This record gives sequence, C-alpha cells and structure tokens, in this order.
Amino acid sequence: MKRLAIVLAAGQGKRMKSKLYKVLHPVCGKPMVGHVLDTVNKVGCDRKVVVVGHGAEAVRSYLGTTAEFVLQEQQLGTGHAVKQAKELLGSENGTTVVICGDTPLVTPETLEALFALHEEQGAAVTVLTASMDEPHGYGRVIRDEQGRVKRIVEQKDCSPEENLVKEINTGTYCFDNAKLFDALDKVTNQNAQQEYYLTDCLGILVSQGEKAAAYMTSDGAESIGVNDRVALSQAEAFMRARIVRQHMLNGVTIIDPGATYIGADVEIGADTVIYPGSILSGRTKIGEDCKIGPQTEIDNSIIHDGAAVKHSVLSQAEVGSGTTVGPFAYLRPGAVLGEDVKVGDFVEIKNATLGNGSKVSHLSYIGDAKVGKNVNIGCGAITVNYDGYNKSITEIEDDAFIGSNVNLIAPVKVGKGAYVVAGSTITQSVSDNDLAIARQRQENKAGYADKIRARAKAKKQKQDSENK
Repeated sequence: MKRLAIVLAAGQGKRMKSKLYKVLHPVCGKPMVGHVLDTVNKVGCDRKVVVVGHGAEAVRSYLGTTAEFVLQEQQLGTGHAVKQAKELLGSENGTTVVICGDTPLVTPETLEALFALHEEQGAAVTVLTASMDEPHGYGRVIRDEQGRVKRIVEQKDCSPEENLVKEINTGTYCFDNAKLFDALDKVTNQNAQQEYYLTDCLGILVSQGEKAAAYMTSDGAESIGVNDRVALSQAEAFMRARIVRQHMLNGVTIIDPGATYIGADVEIGADTVIYPGSILSGRTKIGEDCKIGPQTEIDNSIIHDGAAVKHSVLSQAEVGSGTTVGPFAYLRPGAVLGEDVKVGDFVEIKNATLGNGSKVSHLSYIGDAKVGKNVNIGCGAITVNYDGYNKSITEIEDDAFIGSNVNLIAPVKVGKGAYVVAGSTITQSVSDNDLAIARQRQENKAGYADKIRARAKAKKQKQDSENK
C-alpha cells in the first residue's frame, strides 16, 4: 500500500520569540523539520507534502527538492492546514501520516509501528498517543467502555472528567487517505478556539462507523512539540542522550556522555574514544580507533582511522590515518592532512594539503599551500599568502626542511630536499636540494648595550620631571 506524508509546518511560533522560523530551529544541529522529513523518508513514504505558512520561503529553501509544498495563507487550525494538501494528494489511494514539523523526537521505529497497527487493523485513522502524569496542554484521547477510541478533545474543550484523562494525543496520525479528505470536508470551527481541528476527523469517522485505533509510544519524549525555548532545550537533551547511547551501542567509547555533544548526522567508527567536552557536528565522519578530545570541536570534517585530535577546532577539514592534531590547533576549511602527519600546538592550517609524514609542530600558519611528504616545518614558520587583494600558493616539495621563523612569501616554491635556514624571508623559489638563507648578517657592537640603557633611562627621567 502506498504511504504518503503531510508535514504541518505553517505555524509562526510566536512563543519562540525569534526571528528564525520555528521549525528551522535546530535540535542536535539539524532543523526540526529536517528531522521529521528524515523520519518519514525512513518509513518509505512515497510523497511528502509540507504545509508552509509563515516563513514559507525559508522552509522551502532549506528542504529544497526533498518535498512538495502547499501554502496555508491563513492559520485556521490543523484541519484547515491538512486540507491545503488536497489538490496534491486528494486523488491518491493509500495511508497518509500527518505529523507536525516541530516534533523532532518521533522515531522511525515508532512511526513504522503506527503504520503497521493501522494497516493490520484496517483502521480509517490511527493516532499516536502517550501516557503523561501531567497532561496539561495536550488533547485527551477519549475511549468508550470497551477501550475503543471515540474522539480526541483539545485541552480548552475538555470537561472536568475528560481533563483527568492521562492518555494524550501526540499530534501524529495515520489516515486512510481518501477517508481523511472526506472527513475534512465535514469539520467545522464550532469550538473554543474557532479553529478547524484535525482531531475532529477522528470523531467524524467513528460516527460514520469507521474504525479508529491508537498506538501508545513507550517513550513519552516523542510527544514533545517544541513551542518555546524551554521545550527546545528539552528536545535537545532527549535527542542528545539518544544519539550518544546509539553510538555507544555501536562500539564507541564515550567517557562522559553528559559532557559530549554529537550531531544527528555524525558517523563514528568502532573502538574510537570520545573524551569530555567534545562537540561533533554537521556531517562529520570519524573512523575506527580514533581518539577525539578532550575539549575538541569538529564540524563537517573527516577523521580517518587511528587519528588523534585533542583540544582543537576543525571545520571542513580532513585528517589522515595515524595523524595527530593538537593540542590547540585550528584546521580551517580546505585543510587536508595525509597519513602520519603531526600538527602541534597553536598551528593554523587553511586551504592547504600536507603529505604523509610531514610535521608542523608548533606556532605556525600554513595557508593556501601544497606541502609534500616528510616535510618538516619549524616553529614560527608561516606562508605569507595574502597581499591585501589576492591570495597566492606556496609549494613545498617532499623532504624539504623549513627552519624556525621562516616567512615564505607566496607565490613561491621550495624544491625537493631543499633546506631553508631559520629566520629567513624567502621571496624567490628554491631549487631541489639547495640551501636558502635570507637574513641580514649579524653585527655585535661592543659595550653598546650600556649606551642604550643610559639613553632610555635619561628619556624616562625627563618625562617624569615634565609630568610633575
């Protein structure tokens, strides 16, 4: 049977008090609506329709071609929102899941179980429910004496007896698609909020003799709909714990789960150890047997097997197998390190490749450069790549040695096996196996240090006298 999805993402989210449209607020590094689309994709939905309203262009821009879109120009309730998809989906046969774009914690496993129950029972509608000790603010699921679902009553419309019910509506449903749009035509706005409730479809279908079912999730966190920053932080905490737990079950050692932040799309290989204070985000991929952290931030980067990164920041970088980075290194976009490379403390690398076995051990900047294999770059050496208008390339070929405090003024090339003496400023290319030295000859002036001190002392005494 064909599976379809309608994602409700038209609400403004005033309680977020934000310029950012509500469903685009990130949870574990990904906008909430992105999590929801991932979930419906994983259960095999053939078509996905996102109902947009406020911030429509921003949502369209983020989701791109991953979904179809319909516009709800006036926010007149959830039933009215779903009805906007009729032109696209009204003629389809199959099962339609309706889910809110601000419910990022609903899992594919739960959604699959909801579909399965709906299809097994031949229901016209199946609602995802949860049991809550404090259900205030949620619609209540009302059952008859035999335990069958009769209707859903919104909080503001509950009677005193209905208000005591603990089973709540999470806002996620499966519908027979044709029966959904037929019922929507019968929904009215005769209620406390004068809105067209999607929940009324359940009561309408039951009154027509159709079967309604309910699947209760065992994880109450899945019921969280994010409407303010407090709920956003709760969703973040639940999802972060979920993500960390899954990585540990997959063979990753995480020393302190509560002090480790891992994004939803991060991949980590077995036997890697993540130390406290690590923040892994974007589509970062970390191989096996790596050591990451402590206090390390890695975003959209690739770390190959056996590498170690500690006390460092990496963004859009690649680190080869067996390579060590840090402490206190900064790899910026375009930094690509080969195998068994060493990048030490207070080294910054940007848009540069380092070949296998090369070393930049401390206090250096390597930008817009191509560095070969087994190159040693000494303390304080830099590639001078920017003249205020243009950026130029520095090339250092295999087995070269760059001494401490060397300035390589790009564009420049240092050949294979060449040796650049410490303290040199290199403006011309150096051929293979040549030695380059570019510094002023030292001159010692006997006793001149005393004259310098006396001159400085006299100047200070004069200034002190004038200031009195």
